[in-house]
Amino acid sequence: MTATAATALRTRHLLSIDDINEAEIALVLDTAVAMKEVGARSIKKVPALRGRTVVNLFFEPSTRTRLSFELAEKRLSADTMGMTTAGSSVVKGETLIDTAKTLEAMSPDMIVVRHASSGAAHLLSRVCRSSIINAGDGTHEHPTQALLDAFTIRERKGRLAGLRVAIVGDLLHSRVLRSNALLLTKMGASVVACGPATLIPLGLDRLGVTSTTSMDEACEGADVVMMLRVQHERMHGLFLPSVREYFTLFGLNAERLKRAKTDAIVMHPGPMNRGVEIASDVADGSQSVILDQVANGVAVRMAVLYLLAGESKENE
Repeated sequence: MTATAATALRTRHLLSIDDINEAEIALVLDTAVAMKEVGARSIKKVPALRGRTVVNLFFEPSTRTRLSFELAEKRLSADTMGMTTAGSSVVKGETLIDTAKTLEAMSPDMIVVRHASSGAAHLLSRVCRSSIINAGDGTHEHPTQALLDAFTIRERKGRLAGLRVAIVGDLLHSRVLRSNALLLTKMGASVVACGPATLIPLGLDRLGVTSTTSMDEACEGADVVMMLRVQHERMHGLFLPSVREYFTLFGLNAERLKRAKTDAIVMHPGPMNRGVEIASDVADGSQSVILDQVANGVAVRMAVLYLLAGESKENE
């Protein structure tokens, strides 16, 4: 599995969905199909990134993203190093840039970074020679999550263009919303965002997204209903009267799901707050693809790593 010009992205980094065009999004999704096949083998490994080093730099808690990147790297035969805030010199006051420069001295090929500050990945891309992959930066973006969501939708629906996607929940603090809005509208889907008025950010229309405070309106005729977690840790002020009222007005239950198309799928980037944004019977029901999203995250992140490595090889 050797990287060539035909299997490479134009950019050295993946910081935002804005970094890649429609053809490159399709390339990532098509490559992920092949990568998913690797995961179905008895020996789940290919030598595509043998001799390459990837550093996972996580300054925020993460289960799905961190573990799927680590597994993706190992399945591609990369050498990997992981670092979290608790086990690093960051707790001693070291800056992000100094941490990055320390890692750069060890000559990694790629750095996967998650950080609480919006723009952290962009900052690293300006000071590092390594390729930077944004694994979530503050309330800004989470591009690989949007790619794996798109892969899951396409896998179930056969297409992205022409679908109606409802994204519901804490829109104001969601990097998943922003990346998905950019990707899905770019690929021809229609996106409606729904949440309490206090949690609807300004400027959604500039992303090609319509917004509503009516959950029933958002779900009506939807092909996909994507629920978002209420991010209490990012809230500095009174945004919600109570969790109980939130679930009553904006939680996805079986009755509300009936407003969507009969073959609609239910998504959630995780972690879920059951009984807050989604009822357990819906989360575990036949229309849920939440565990598919987790499984597909490995294949999509393998594709991203492989394609970025291809770009790097072309410029060696």
